[in-house]
Amino acid sequence: MIQSLTEALRSHGDREAIIFHGQSTSYRTLLTGVEKWRARLAEYGIRPGQVVALESAYSPQACAALVALIETGAIIVPLVTLPDAKRAEFHEIAEVEAVITLDGTETGWTITTTGRTAGHELFTALRRERHPGLVLFSSGTTGRSKASVLDFTKVLARYRGGRPARTLSFLNLDHIGGVNTLLHTLVHGGAVVTVAERTPDSVFAAIEAHRVEVLPTTPTFLTMAVVSGAVRRHDASSLRLVTYGTEPMPEQTLLAVHEALPEVRLKQTYGLSELGILPTRSKDDSSLWVRLGGSGFDYKIVDGVLWVRSEMAMLGYLNAPAPFDEDGYFNTQDMVVVEGEYLRILGRRSEIINVGGEKVYPAEVENVVLEAGNIADVTVSGRPSPVTGMVVQATVKLVRPEDEDAVAARVQDHCAARLEPYKVPLIVQVSQADQHSDRFKKLRSAA
Repeated sequence: MIQSLTEALRSHGDREAIIFHGQSTSYRTLLTGVEKWRARLAEYGIRPGQVVALESAYSPQACAALVALIETGAIIVPLVTLPDAKRAEFHEIAEVEAVITLDGTETGWTITTTGRTAGHELFTALRRERHPGLVLFSSGTTGRSKASVLDFTKVLARYRGGRPARTLSFLNLDHIGGVNTLLHTLVHGGAVVTVAERTPDSVFAAIEAHRVEVLPTTPTFLTMAVVSGAVRRHDASSLRLVTYGTEPMPEQTLLAVHEALPEVRLKQTYGLSELGILPTRSKDDSSLWVRLGGSGFDYKIVDGVLWVRSEMAMLGYLNAPAPFDEDGYFNTQDMVVVEGEYLRILGRRSEIINVGGEKVYPAEVENVVLEAGNIADVTVSGRPSPVTGMVVQATVKLVRPEDEDAVAARVQDHCAARLEPYKVPLIVQVSQADQHSDRFKKLRSAA
Protein backbone atom coordinates (compact mmCIF):
# COMPACT_ATOMS: atom_id res chain seq x y z
CA MET A 1 0.00 0.00 0.00
CA ILE A 2 2.77 2.46 0.89
CA GLN A 3 4.61 1.73 -2.36
CA SER A 4 1.41 2.12 -4.37
CA LEU A 5 0.89 5.59 -2.83
CA THR A 6 4.13 6.97 -4.25
CA GLU A 7 3.60 5.11 -7.53
CA ALA A 8 0.18 6.71 -7.85
CA LEU A 9 1.62 10.19 -7.21
CA ARG A 10 4.41 9.58 -9.73
CA SER A 11 1.93 8.49 -12.40
CA HIS A 12 0.28 11.91 -12.39
CA GLY A 13 3.38 13.61 -13.83
CA ASP A 14 3.14 17.39 -14.17
CA ARG A 15 -0.54 17.72 -13.31
CA GLU A 16 -1.51 20.17 -10.57
CA ALA A 17 -1.39 18.55 -7.13
CA ILE A 18 -1.82 21.42 -4.64
CA ILE A 19 -2.87 25.05 -5.01
CA PHE A 20 -1.58 26.87 -1.94
CA HIS A 21 -2.09 30.62 -1.49
CA GLY A 22 -2.94 30.78 -5.19
CA GLN A 23 0.35 29.10 -6.23
CA SER A 24 0.30 25.76 -8.03
CA THR A 25 2.51 22.79 -7.12
CA SER A 26 2.74 19.88 -9.57
CA TYR A 27 2.91 16.22 -8.64
CA ARG A 28 6.49 16.15 -9.90
CA THR A 29 7.44 19.05 -7.59
CA LEU A 30 5.54 17.47 -4.70
CA LEU A 31 7.49 14.23 -5.14
CA THR A 32 10.75 16.20 -5.20
CA GLY A 33 9.67 17.56 -1.82
CA VAL A 34 8.95 14.03 -0.60
CA GLU A 35 12.47 12.97 -1.61
CA LYS A 36 13.97 15.91 0.30
CA TRP A 37 11.96 15.01 3.37
CA ARG A 38 12.94 11.37 3.13
CA ALA A 39 16.60 12.43 3.17
CA ARG A 40 16.04 14.80 6.11
CA LEU A 41 14.29 12.11 8.12
CA ALA A 42 17.20 9.75 7.52
CA GLU A 43 19.73 12.47 8.41
CA TYR A 44 17.98 13.17 11.73
CA GLY A 45 17.61 9.47 12.58
CA ILE A 46 13.81 9.24 12.22
CA ARG A 47 13.17 5.52 12.13
CA PRO A 48 10.21 3.20 11.43
CA GLY A 49 7.84 3.02 14.40
CA GLN A 50 9.02 6.31 15.92
CA VAL A 51 6.26 8.63 17.15
CA VAL A 52 6.64 11.93 15.29
CA ALA A 53 4.52 15.06 15.75
CA LEU A 54 4.02 16.99 12.50
CA GLU A 55 3.18 20.54 13.56
CA SER A 56 2.13 22.67 10.64
CA ALA A 57 -0.63 24.53 8.88
CA TYR A 58 -1.71 23.13 5.53
CA SER A 59 1.02 23.60 2.90
CA PRO A 60 2.83 21.65 0.15
CA GLN A 61 5.72 21.24 2.63
CA ALA A 62 3.40 19.62 5.17
CA CYS A 63 1.92 17.31 2.54
CA ALA A 64 5.36 16.24 1.35
CA ALA A 65 6.52 15.63 4.92
CA LEU A 66 3.40 13.58 5.65
CA VAL A 67 3.99 11.32 2.64
CA ALA A 68 7.67 10.91 3.57
CA LEU A 69 6.74 9.98 7.14
CA ILE A 70 4.25 7.39 5.86
CA GLU A 71 6.94 5.93 3.60
CA THR A 72 9.40 5.85 6.50
CA GLY A 73 6.91 3.89 8.59
CA ALA A 74 6.63 6.48 11.37
CA ILE A 75 3.68 6.86 13.72
CA ILE A 76 2.46 10.34 12.80
CA VAL A 77 0.76 12.82 15.14
CA PRO A 78 -0.48 15.74 12.96
CA LEU A 79 -1.06 18.91 14.99
CA VAL A 80 -1.98 22.50 14.21
CA THR A 81 -0.79 25.50 16.24
CA LEU A 82 -1.93 24.99 19.83
CA PRO A 83 -1.62 26.82 23.15
CA ASP A 84 1.52 25.70 24.97
CA ALA A 85 -0.37 23.80 27.67
CA LYS A 86 -2.52 21.90 25.14
CA ARG A 87 0.51 21.13 22.97
CA ALA A 88 2.38 19.74 25.98
CA GLU A 89 -0.66 17.64 26.94
CA PHE A 90 -0.94 16.15 23.45
CA HIS A 91 2.79 15.42 23.32
CA GLU A 92 2.57 13.62 26.66
CA ILE A 93 -0.50 11.55 25.73
CA ALA A 94 0.97 10.55 22.35
CA GLU A 95 4.43 9.88 23.86
CA VAL A 96 5.93 12.03 21.09
CA GLU A 97 9.59 11.16 20.45
CA ALA A 98 10.39 13.67 17.70
CA VAL A 99 8.82 16.91 16.47
CA ILE A 100 8.77 18.37 12.96
CA THR A 101 7.75 22.03 12.89
CA LEU A 102 6.97 23.80 9.61
CA ASP A 103 6.10 27.42 8.82
CA GLY A 104 4.80 26.81 5.30
CA THR A 105 7.95 27.94 3.47
CA GLU A 106 10.60 25.81 1.78
CA THR A 107 13.29 26.58 4.36
CA GLY A 108 11.19 27.10 7.50
CA TRP A 109 11.45 23.73 9.20
CA THR A 110 13.01 22.11 12.27
CA ILE A 111 13.34 18.55 13.54
CA THR A 112 13.89 18.03 17.27
CA THR A 113 13.77 15.09 19.65
CA THR A 114 12.01 15.06 23.02
CA GLY A 115 13.96 12.44 24.93
CA ARG A 116 10.83 10.31 25.38
CA THR A 117 10.55 6.62 24.56
CA ALA A 118 7.10 5.63 23.34
CA GLY A 119 6.15 2.26 24.80
CA HIS A 120 2.36 2.14 24.55
CA GLU A 121 1.05 -1.30 23.58
CA LEU A 122 -0.76 0.15 20.55
CA PHE A 123 2.54 1.49 19.22
CA THR A 124 4.13 -1.88 19.90
CA ALA A 125 1.42 -3.54 17.79
CA LEU A 126 2.14 -1.21 14.86
CA ARG A 127 5.87 -1.80 15.12
CA ARG A 128 5.33 -5.54 15.21
CA GLU A 129 3.47 -5.33 11.90
CA ARG A 130 5.96 -2.78 10.52
CA HIS A 131 3.08 -0.48 9.63
CA PRO A 132 2.99 3.32 9.78
CA GLY A 133 0.49 4.77 12.25
CA LEU A 134 -1.73 7.81 12.65
CA VAL A 135 -2.69 9.43 15.98
CA LEU A 136 -5.69 11.78 15.88
CA PHE A 137 -7.06 13.80 18.77
CA SER A 138 -10.75 14.48 19.16
CA SER A 139 -11.83 18.11 19.37
CA GLY A 140 -12.48 17.73 23.10
CA THR A 141 -15.36 20.23 23.08
CA THR A 142 -17.25 18.29 25.76
CA GLY A 143 -14.33 16.90 27.76
CA ARG A 144 -10.72 15.78 27.52
CA SER A 145 -9.47 15.02 24.03
CA LYS A 146 -9.16 11.32 23.21
CA ALA A 147 -6.23 10.07 21.14
CA SER A 148 -7.15 7.37 18.64
CA VAL A 149 -4.47 5.25 16.99
CA LEU A 150 -5.01 4.02 13.42
CA ASP A 151 -3.01 1.73 11.17
CA PHE A 152 -2.09 3.93 8.19
CA THR A 153 -1.95 0.95 5.80
CA LYS A 154 -5.66 0.36 6.48
CA VAL A 155 -6.42 4.04 5.92
CA LEU A 156 -4.64 3.98 2.54
CA ALA A 157 -6.40 0.77 1.52
CA ARG A 158 -9.68 2.69 1.24
CA TYR A 159 -8.46 4.88 -1.63
CA ARG A 160 -9.38 2.73 -4.60
CA GLY A 161 -11.45 3.75 -7.58
CA GLY A 162 -12.66 7.28 -8.18
CA ARG A 163 -11.81 10.01 -10.65
CA PRO A 164 -9.60 13.10 -10.36
CA ALA A 165 -11.30 16.21 -9.03
CA ARG A 166 -10.37 19.69 -7.90
CA THR A 167 -11.21 19.56 -4.20
CA LEU A 168 -11.14 22.32 -1.62
CA SER A 169 -9.36 21.24 1.54
CA PHE A 170 -11.62 22.47 4.32
CA LEU A 171 -10.31 20.57 7.35
CA ASN A 172 -6.68 20.46 8.49
CA LEU A 173 -4.46 17.39 8.62
CA ASP A 174 -5.15 16.90 12.34
CA HIS A 175 -8.67 15.69 11.43
CA ILE A 176 -9.64 12.44 9.67
CA GLY A 177 -11.59 14.51 7.14
CA GLY A 178 -8.50 16.56 6.26
CA VAL A 179 -6.32 13.46 5.89
CA ASN A 180 -9.02 11.77 3.81
CA THR A 181 -9.44 14.79 1.50
CA LEU A 182 -5.70 15.10 0.87
CA LEU A 183 -4.88 11.45 0.23
CA HIS A 184 -8.07 10.59 -1.66
CA THR A 185 -7.54 13.57 -3.97
CA LEU A 186 -3.84 12.92 -4.56
CA VAL A 187 -4.16 9.16 -5.13
CA HIS A 188 -6.69 9.83 -7.89
CA GLY A 189 -4.71 12.61 -9.54
CA GLY A 190 -6.87 15.54 -8.52
CA ALA A 191 -5.82 18.93 -7.19
CA VAL A 192 -6.17 20.05 -3.57
CA VAL A 193 -7.11 23.73 -3.26
CA THR A 194 -6.29 25.41 0.05
CA VAL A 195 -7.60 28.67 1.53
CA ALA A 196 -5.83 31.02 3.93
CA GLU A 197 -9.07 31.72 5.81
CA ARG A 198 -12.12 29.50 6.11
CA THR A 199 -14.68 32.28 5.89
CA PRO A 200 -17.66 31.78 3.57
CA ASP A 201 -16.46 34.49 1.17
CA SER A 202 -12.85 33.25 1.03
CA VAL A 203 -13.98 29.65 0.43
CA PHE A 204 -16.45 30.53 -2.31
CA ALA A 205 -14.00 32.98 -3.86
CA ALA A 206 -11.49 30.11 -4.10
CA ILE A 207 -14.17 27.91 -5.65
CA GLU A 208 -14.73 30.57 -8.30
CA ALA A 209 -11.05 31.34 -8.91
CA HIS A 210 -9.79 27.76 -9.12
CA ARG A 211 -12.89 26.05 -10.55
CA VAL A 212 -13.26 23.75 -7.54
CA GLU A 213 -15.48 20.73 -8.17
CA VAL A 214 -15.80 19.19 -4.70
CA LEU A 215 -16.39 20.98 -1.39
CA PRO A 216 -16.24 18.79 1.74
CA THR A 217 -17.48 20.84 4.69
CA THR A 218 -19.77 20.98 7.72
CA PRO A 219 -23.42 21.96 8.31
CA THR A 220 -22.28 24.86 10.51
CA PHE A 221 -20.18 26.31 7.68
CA LEU A 222 -22.98 25.87 5.14
CA THR A 223 -25.37 27.67 7.49
CA MET A 224 -22.89 30.56 7.64
CA ALA A 225 -22.52 30.54 3.83
CA VAL A 226 -26.28 30.71 3.35
CA VAL A 227 -26.93 33.43 5.95
CA SER A 228 -24.00 35.59 4.76
CA GLY A 229 -25.05 35.26 1.12
CA ALA A 230 -21.60 34.00 0.07
CA VAL A 231 -23.10 30.93 -1.57
CA ARG A 232 -24.85 33.23 -4.08
CA ARG A 233 -22.26 36.03 -4.27
CA HIS A 234 -19.66 33.98 -6.12
CA ASP A 235 -19.67 31.88 -9.29
CA ALA A 236 -19.96 28.29 -8.04
CA SER A 237 -20.83 26.78 -11.41
CA SER A 238 -17.78 24.49 -11.32
CA LEU A 239 -19.07 22.71 -8.19
CA ARG A 240 -20.55 19.29 -8.77
CA LEU A 241 -20.48 17.85 -5.24
CA VAL A 242 -20.83 19.25 -1.72
CA THR A 243 -20.36 16.79 1.11
CA TYR A 244 -21.27 17.54 4.71
CA GLY A 245 -20.88 15.70 7.99
CA THR A 246 -19.50 15.71 11.57
CA GLU A 247 -22.86 16.95 13.02
CA PRO A 248 -26.59 16.96 12.19
CA MET A 249 -27.56 19.18 9.25
CA PRO A 250 -30.39 21.70 9.80
CA GLU A 251 -33.09 20.94 7.23
CA GLN A 252 -33.50 24.70 6.70
CA THR A 253 -29.84 24.95 5.65
CA LEU A 254 -29.96 21.90 3.38
CA LEU A 255 -33.00 23.24 1.50
CA ALA A 256 -31.39 26.68 1.16
CA VAL A 257 -28.14 25.21 -0.24
CA HIS A 258 -30.11 23.02 -2.65
CA GLU A 259 -32.04 26.08 -3.84
CA ALA A 260 -28.86 28.15 -4.28
CA LEU A 261 -26.93 25.33 -5.99
CA PRO A 262 -29.60 23.27 -7.80
CA GLU A 263 -27.12 21.54 -10.13
CA VAL A 264 -24.84 20.41 -7.31
CA ARG A 265 -25.13 17.01 -5.70
CA LEU A 266 -25.43 17.27 -1.91
CA LYS A 267 -24.16 14.24 -0.05
CA GLN A 268 -24.23 13.52 3.66
CA THR A 269 -21.06 11.79 4.85
CA TYR A 270 -20.42 9.89 8.05
CA GLY A 271 -17.04 9.41 9.59
CA LEU A 272 -15.20 9.31 12.88
CA SER A 273 -11.52 9.42 13.70
CA GLU A 274 -12.02 6.01 15.26
CA LEU A 275 -13.58 4.41 12.16
CA GLY A 276 -12.59 6.38 9.08
CA ILE A 277 -15.04 7.70 6.48
CA LEU A 278 -17.91 5.32 5.72
CA PRO A 279 -19.44 4.95 2.25
CA THR A 280 -22.79 6.78 2.22
CA ARG A 281 -25.63 7.60 -0.15
CA SER A 282 -28.13 10.37 0.56
CA LYS A 283 -31.75 9.62 -0.33
CA ASP A 284 -31.76 12.77 -2.46
CA ASP A 285 -30.18 16.23 -2.46
CA SER A 286 -32.79 17.72 -0.14
CA SER A 287 -33.07 14.75 2.23
CA LEU A 288 -31.44 14.15 5.61
CA TRP A 289 -31.94 10.40 5.23
CA VAL A 290 -28.75 8.52 4.39
CA ARG A 291 -27.77 4.95 3.59
CA LEU A 292 -24.61 3.78 5.36
CA GLY A 293 -22.18 1.00 4.72
CA GLY A 294 -20.42 -0.79 1.91
CA SER A 295 -17.32 -2.88 1.47
CA GLY A 296 -15.41 -3.08 4.73
CA PHE A 297 -18.18 -1.55 6.87
CA ASP A 298 -21.22 -2.84 8.73
CA TYR A 299 -23.55 -1.41 11.36
CA LYS A 300 -26.31 -2.25 13.80
CA ILE A 301 -28.76 -0.24 15.90
CA VAL A 302 -28.98 -0.94 19.63
CA ASP A 303 -31.61 1.00 21.64
CA GLY A 304 -31.59 3.71 18.99
CA VAL A 305 -27.77 4.07 19.05
CA LEU A 306 -25.62 3.46 15.98
CA TRP A 307 -22.84 0.86 16.32
CA VAL A 308 -20.36 0.52 13.41
CA ARG A 309 -17.84 -2.15 12.47
CA SER A 310 -15.04 -1.02 10.16
CA GLU A 311 -12.04 -2.75 8.60
CA MET A 312 -10.02 0.44 9.16
CA ALA A 313 -11.18 0.99 12.75
CA MET A 314 -8.66 2.36 15.19
CA LEU A 315 -6.55 0.00 17.23
CA GLY A 316 -7.75 1.83 20.33
CA TYR A 317 -7.36 5.00 22.38
CA LEU A 318 -4.09 5.96 24.04
CA ASN A 319 -5.89 7.50 27.02
CA ALA A 320 -9.32 5.87 27.33
CA PRO A 321 -11.08 2.49 27.03
CA ALA A 322 -12.21 1.70 23.48
CA PRO A 323 -16.01 1.19 23.22
CA PHE A 324 -15.99 -1.89 20.98
CA ASP A 325 -18.26 -4.84 21.72
CA GLU A 326 -17.18 -8.49 21.47
CA ASP A 327 -18.07 -8.54 17.75
CA GLY A 328 -15.97 -5.48 16.92
CA TYR A 329 -18.78 -2.92 16.67
CA PHE A 330 -17.94 0.59 17.88
CA ASN A 331 -20.46 2.57 19.91
CA THR A 332 -20.70 5.88 18.05
CA GLN A 333 -23.05 7.41 20.67
CA ASP A 334 -25.11 8.78 17.76
CA MET A 335 -28.87 8.43 18.10
CA VAL A 336 -30.65 7.47 14.87
CA VAL A 337 -34.08 6.62 13.48
CA VAL A 338 -34.55 4.07 10.72
CA GLU A 339 -36.76 4.11 7.65
CA GLY A 340 -36.18 1.05 5.49
CA GLU A 341 -32.54 1.04 4.41
CA TYR A 342 -32.04 4.69 5.36
CA LEU A 343 -31.05 6.32 8.66
CA ARG A 344 -31.51 9.81 10.01
CA ILE A 345 -28.88 10.92 12.51
CA LEU A 346 -30.45 12.86 15.37
CA GLY A 347 -27.38 13.78 17.39
CA ARG A 348 -25.08 12.57 20.12
CA ARG A 349 -26.66 10.72 23.02
CA SER A 350 -24.75 12.97 25.44
CA GLU A 351 -26.40 16.05 23.90
CA ILE A 352 -29.99 14.95 24.50
CA ILE A 353 -31.87 17.32 26.82
CA ASN A 354 -34.13 15.52 29.30
CA VAL A 355 -37.09 17.76 30.15
CA GLY A 356 -39.29 16.06 32.74
CA GLY A 357 -38.57 12.67 31.21
CA GLU A 358 -39.10 13.85 27.60
CA LYS A 359 -36.17 13.75 25.14
CA VAL A 360 -35.23 16.87 23.22
CA TYR A 361 -32.71 16.68 20.37
CA PRO A 362 -30.91 20.04 19.98
CA ALA A 363 -30.71 19.83 16.19
CA GLU A 364 -34.49 19.64 15.86
CA VAL A 365 -34.99 22.80 17.90
CA GLU A 366 -32.11 24.61 16.15
CA ASN A 367 -33.70 23.92 12.78
CA VAL A 368 -36.92 25.61 13.90
CA VAL A 369 -35.16 28.58 15.52
CA LEU A 370 -33.29 29.27 12.26
CA GLU A 371 -36.68 29.89 10.64
CA ALA A 372 -37.56 32.69 13.08
CA GLY A 373 -35.88 35.47 11.09
CA ASN A 374 -32.69 37.50 11.60
CA ILE A 375 -30.92 34.40 13.03
CA ALA A 376 -27.39 33.77 11.71
CA ASP A 377 -26.69 30.81 14.00
CA VAL A 378 -28.12 29.08 17.05
CA THR A 379 -26.93 26.57 19.61
CA VAL A 380 -29.46 24.71 21.73
CA SER A 381 -28.46 23.08 25.01
CA GLY A 382 -29.91 22.10 28.36
CA ARG A 383 -29.92 24.20 31.51
CA PRO A 384 -30.55 22.62 34.93
CA SER A 385 -34.02 23.17 36.42
CA PRO A 386 -35.23 22.24 39.93
CA VAL A 387 -38.67 21.43 38.50
CA THR A 388 -38.10 19.45 35.29
CA GLY A 389 -34.44 18.50 35.68
CA MET A 390 -33.53 20.42 32.52
CA VAL A 391 -35.03 23.17 30.37
CA VAL A 392 -34.18 24.11 26.80
CA GLN A 393 -31.89 27.09 26.22
CA ALA A 394 -31.16 28.69 22.85
CA THR A 395 -28.17 30.95 22.25
CA VAL A 396 -28.66 32.90 19.04
CA LYS A 397 -26.33 34.95 16.88
CA LEU A 398 -28.09 37.70 14.92
CA VAL A 399 -27.67 38.77 11.32
CA ARG A 400 -28.18 42.40 12.36
CA PRO A 401 -28.72 44.13 15.75
CA GLU A 402 -32.14 43.84 17.34
CA ASP A 403 -33.74 44.28 20.75
CA GLU A 404 -32.97 41.10 22.68
CA ASP A 405 -36.41 40.89 24.31
CA ALA A 406 -38.02 41.09 20.87
CA VAL A 407 -35.74 38.32 19.60
CA ALA A 408 -36.60 36.07 22.54
CA ALA A 409 -40.34 36.63 22.13
CA ARG A 410 -40.24 35.93 18.39
CA VAL A 411 -38.15 32.77 18.80
CA GLN A 412 -40.42 31.41 21.54
CA ASP A 413 -43.60 32.21 19.61
CA HIS A 414 -42.27 30.59 16.45
CA CYS A 415 -41.11 27.47 18.31
CA ALA A 416 -44.45 27.23 20.18
CA ALA A 417 -46.24 27.06 16.83
CA ARG A 418 -43.94 24.31 15.51
CA LEU A 419 -42.86 22.20 18.49
CA GLU A 420 -44.25 20.41 21.51
CA PRO A 421 -44.29 22.68 24.59
CA TYR A 422 -41.38 20.92 26.35
CA LYS A 423 -39.13 21.58 23.32
CA VAL A 424 -39.73 25.34 23.26
CA PRO A 425 -36.69 27.27 24.58
CA LEU A 426 -37.51 28.66 28.00
CA ILE A 427 -34.33 30.75 27.83
CA VAL A 428 -33.26 32.68 24.72
CA GLN A 429 -30.04 34.65 24.94
CA VAL A 430 -28.25 36.68 22.28
CA SER A 431 -24.51 36.39 21.71
CA GLN A 432 -22.42 37.50 18.75
CA ALA A 433 -19.61 35.11 19.68
CA ASP A 434 -18.79 32.26 17.31
CA GLN A 435 -20.57 29.06 18.28
CA HIS A 436 -18.27 26.64 16.47
CA SER A 437 -14.84 25.10 16.96
CA ASP A 438 -11.90 25.64 14.61
CA ARG A 439 -13.17 22.52 12.82
CA PHE A 440 -16.49 24.32 12.19
CA LYS A 441 -18.42 21.95 14.40
CA LYS A 442 -21.03 23.37 16.76
CA LEU A 443 -19.85 23.88 20.33
CA ARG A 444 -22.69 22.59 22.48
CA SER A 445 -20.75 23.43 25.62
CA ALA A 446 -20.56 27.07 24.56
CA ALA A 447 -24.27 27.65 25.06
